[in-house]
Amino acid sequence: IREIRVHGQNGRYNHVRPGVNGRLDTLQAAILLAKFEKFDWEVNKRQEVAARYNDLLSKNVSKNIKIPIIESYGKSVFTQYTIEVDNRNYLREILMSNGIPTAVHYPVPLHRQPAYSDEKKSSVFFPVSEKVADKVLSLPMSPYLEEDTQKFICKTLLNAVDGNTINKHQVL
Repeated sequence: IREIRVHGQNGRYNHVRPGVNGRLDTLQAAILLAKFEKFDWEVNKRQEVAARYNDLLSKNVSKNIKIPIIESYGKSVFTQYTIEVDNRNYLREILMSNGIPTAVHYPVPLHRQPAYSDEKKSSVFFPVSEKVADKVLSLPMSPYLEEDTQKFICKTLLNAVDGNTINKHQVL
């Protein structure tokens, strides 16, 4: 039952069965109720932060940074702001050394999870999923992310993509 309530995981990013996100206890429910009052504000702020990331990074798509695309008929709450990059591990190290946390959502493609792979399907290949799993990198995302911080994140990332490193104490 524990595995089912955490998306079927028996360890981080290892889904052995289909599951749900059922970890809401009484305290979390009370916090969630209070957050509903700010929900629209937070969604709007997250979209502003994502738009700023898009603006700061979109000029550099030729540098092998692929930014998220939201279709005109869609809307994202940007729980994460995930880009695709080459040399992800190197870029993560540079960002981390400059005090910028990152995450990988998700390093193991769904078809490779134990819950969805069996002998009959083991020969199925999903090249896009495989490629994306090796390239995705989530940058810091919050409705409270300040513009100067975001500029520093992007400058550090772009310099690292160019093969340059900067010190976190350099002025933007």
